[in-house]
Amino acid sequence: MGLKAALSKPFAAIVNSRLNKLRQNAVALQQKTFQQLIAKAKSTAFGADHHFSQINSYDNFKKNVPIRDYEQLRPYIERVTKGEENVLWPGKPAYLSKTSGTTSGVKYIPISKESMPEHIKAARNALLSYIHETGNADFVDGKLIFLQGSPVLDVKAGIPTGRLSGIVAHHVPGYLQKNRMPSYDTNCIDDWEQKVDAIVEETKNQDMRLISGIPPWCQMYFDRLSAVSGGKKIKDIFPNFKLFVHGGVNYEPYRARMEESIGFKIDSIETYPASEGFIAFQDSQKEKGLLLMVDSGIFYEFIPTDEYFNENPTRISLADVELDRNYVLILNTSAGLWGYSLGDTVKFVSKNPYKIVVTGRIKHYISAFGEHVIGEEVEQALMSVANQQGVDVIEFTVAPEVNPPAGQLPYHEWFIEFGKAPADMAAFAIEVDKALQKKNIYYFDLITGNILRPLVIQSVKKDTFINYMRSQGKLGGQNKVPRLSNDRKIADELRAYINL
Repeated sequence: MGLKAALSKPFAAIVNSRLNKLRQNAVALQQKTFQQLIAKAKSTAFGADHHFSQINSYDNFKKNVPIRDYEQLRPYIERVTKGEENVLWPGKPAYLSKTSGTTSGVKYIPISKESMPEHIKAARNALLSYIHETGNADFVDGKLIFLQGSPVLDVKAGIPTGRLSGIVAHHVPGYLQKNRMPSYDTNCIDDWEQKVDAIVEETKNQDMRLISGIPPWCQMYFDRLSAVSGGKKIKDIFPNFKLFVHGGVNYEPYRARMEESIGFKIDSIETYPASEGFIAFQDSQKEKGLLLMVDSGIFYEFIPTDEYFNENPTRISLADVELDRNYVLILNTSAGLWGYSLGDTVKFVSKNPYKIVVTGRIKHYISAFGEHVIGEEVEQALMSVANQQGVDVIEFTVAPEVNPPAGQLPYHEWFIEFGKAPADMAAFAIEVDKALQKKNIYYFDLITGNILRPLVIQSVKKDTFINYMRSQGKLGGQNKVPRLSNDRKIADELRAYINL
C-alpha cells in the first residue's frame, strides 16, 4: 500500500464521523441552512422583491417565493449574465455553468464562491465513504480518469463560463493531480469521438484504477479500448481497475453490458451532481440509496409528482417527506436559486438517514392518455424481463403513438438497441408490457379497458443512439438520451434506424 492510500484511511474515518453528524441531524441542519440562506440574500434584488427581510419561517417563505423553473427565473439570470451584481446572491457568481436545456436552449446556472467548494467536498466524501466502509484504498495510488467536458472556459460579463465538469476540473485537489488523466490538452478536445480516441491512446498502457463518467460514454471508452487491444476485457487491460464512479443516468440498464466489458462485477459509486448543486452520493455498498447532502448550502423542498401541475400543489420540507413516494425536487441554494424546480423526481428509500433514489424527470414521462408513466417504471419493467431472459439492452427510449393506422388502438412505442436480442421479440414485448402494467395502475386500466393496445418494440440498429446524439450535436459529455417523451420528436427521428 502506498503513502496516499495509507493516509486516506484515517482521513476517511474523520470524514465518516462528520457524515454521521449529518445523518443524525438532517432536519435541524436543513433548518439552519434555510436561515443562513435567507439572511445572506436579504440585500439582493431577489431578496428585496420577495421580502426576505420579513421571512422568519418556512411557511412565510412559501407565501413569498413561488416555484419557478429556469424559464420563469430567466429574467433574474439574464441580469446576472449581463454583469449586474447582487441579483440572486451577493456579488457576482464565481462561474456560470453552461447547460443545454431540452426546452430552454442554452441555460446559464450561477455557481458562487460558497457553492463551488461543496461540489468538490461531496465528490471527495463519496470516495472516502467507500474507503471507510470497504477498507479498499489502493485505487488512490494508481491512475484515475474522469471522462468529462472541456476545461476551457469562456468569459461572459467578466464571469468564467463553461460546462460543470470542465469547471470542476479546475478544482481537483492537488494530491490527485499527478494521478489524474487524461492530460489537459486531451481534455480540451471538443469533438467527443476524437477526444475518446485520444484518451484511449493516452491511457491504454497506464495503471488505471478508478474510472468515472456517465455510463454510456464510459461504455464507448471501454469499447474502443477493447478494439485497440485485440478484443481484451477491461480487467486484462487495467488489472488494478477496482472502482467505477458514475452519475447522470440510472446505471441499471447499463450495468450488465458494462460488467461484461470489464470482465467482473466491479464496485461502483453513484453520485448525483448537477450544475445547481451536488445533491447526494452513494455512501454504502451495502445499503440502497444516495445520502442527501443536507449541510451543503442547499435547502430542499419537495412536491408530490402527482400534484406538480396543480395550481396549488403541496410543498413540503425534508421534515415531512414520506418513504416510497415520488417527489419533484425543488432547490434553494447558496448560488442564488430560489424555489427552483430542477425537473428531477426522487423517492426516499430511508429517513434514518435520509436517502433517495432518482426516479426520472418530471418532463420525461408519457401521459398521452392519462397514464403518467415515469422513467423508473419503464426502466424497471424492461430490465426485470431482460435480466430474466438474458437479454442485453444497450439503450432505449419510449414515446406514445397517438395516431395509429385506421382501426388500430394507440400504443406506447419502444425503440431499443440490443446487444443480445430476445429469442422471441413478440413474447419479450408481452412480458415487458405485463411488467409495466404491474408498475402503473393507470396503464393497467388503459390496457384492460381497451383504450391502449400492448406496447410495440422496435429493434434498432447498432449504434443508433450514438448516431442520433451525433446528429443532434450532443455526443458525449453530460448529454444523455431521454428515456421517455410525451411527443414523437425523438421517435420519428429513430424510425430511420429500425431493423427491417
